[in-house]
Formats: sequence, structure tokens, C-alpha cells
Amino acid sequence: MTKVAVIFADGCEEVEALSQVDIFRRLGVETAMVGLDSLDVVSAHQVALKMDQVADDSLLDYDAVIFPGGMGGAKRLKESKKMKDIMLKRQQAGKWDCAMCAAPTALAAYGVLDDADYTVYPGMDKQTQADAKNGRFHEDITVVDKDKHVITSRGPATAWAFGYKIAETLGLDTAELKQGMLYDYLKDNIQFS
Repeated sequence: MTKVAVIFADGCEEVEALSQVDIFRRLGVETAMVGLDSLDVVSAHQVALKMDQVADDSLLDYDAVIFPGGMGGAKRLKESKKMKDIMLKRQQAGKWDCAMCAAPTALAAYGVLDDADYTVYPGMDKQTQADAKNGRFHEDITVVDKDKHVITSRGPATAWAFGYKIAETLGLDTAELKQGMLYDYLKDNIQFS
């Protein structure tokens, strides 16, 4: 059975984090809300969130671990030795490491984005490129590097695309959920100027 963990650190972007939880739970996937250091997390916009568990080596058992962005949350993830150790072990085991918005900066600092294709929040590409040895930045909404088992995305408005891309990469059928949540309708009918 597929298992996914979303890592919440104080200062995380709640839209990005909770969108992932919502998508995967609607798909019937075991989805853990994991606090970086505590069961109680306060988001970037002062939303109090209660976690299922605190990050530990049990994250090695998940098919995908997802980092939402938010500048404060991404900074805390980037500075976490515990998460660096876990994510490097996951990468060595061929597990999917996923990050969006500012959080790819954490994966880059860990070395997970070395030699990888990735994207990051606009304006953070130079910082990320400095940390990701031989990494290749792209401006796409989501980027999947199948060889490195890394999925990245750009920012809050791309949260749904990111979640669906992760789910599809894990082999899950998202067609019914996309239709039910009007994702395809939005994609097909909204024109941005």
C-alpha cells in the first residue's frame, strides 16, 4: 500500500502542505502529517496545525516524502541535520523526495538535487543552483527527475499540479479526483492574462 508523508515545519506555506494531504487522503492513500520537531506547528500565516507524528527514521518507509514551501519552513528544513540524513538515506534507497516553492533549497543544501533536474520558486533559482552541484533548473510548473527520484514545483498556485504529479508518478489514477475537484475544468477553461 502506498504511503506518503508531508513534513510541516514552523513557517510552512499551509496551502501547499494541506493541498498535498487533501489530495492523497482523497485518493485513499495513507498520508501522515509530520512535524519537523513538534506535533504542534504554526504556519506562515499563523494557522495552528496538529501533526500525526514527529519526523524520525520511520520516514524511510514512506513511498514519498513531501516538503511544502514557505520561507520560514524551508529555512528550518534546510537547517535540519535530522532531515538531511533521512532524505539522503531515502534517495540512496530510491524513494521519492518531493519539494515545492522555497523547499527545493533544502533538498539542494542536502545534496539531493546534485545532478538532478528541478524547479524552485521564481528568483530562488540562483541560490539553488549554487547548492545543487550540476543540477539543472527548469521553469516548468512541476519537474520530475526519474533517475534521482525527485519531484519539484514552483509555488502556491502549483500545489494541485504538484500533488497530482506525485500521485501519478507513484502509479495512482487521478482522473476521477481531478474531475471531481474541477481541476481539469479549471485547467481547460480559465485563461490567465
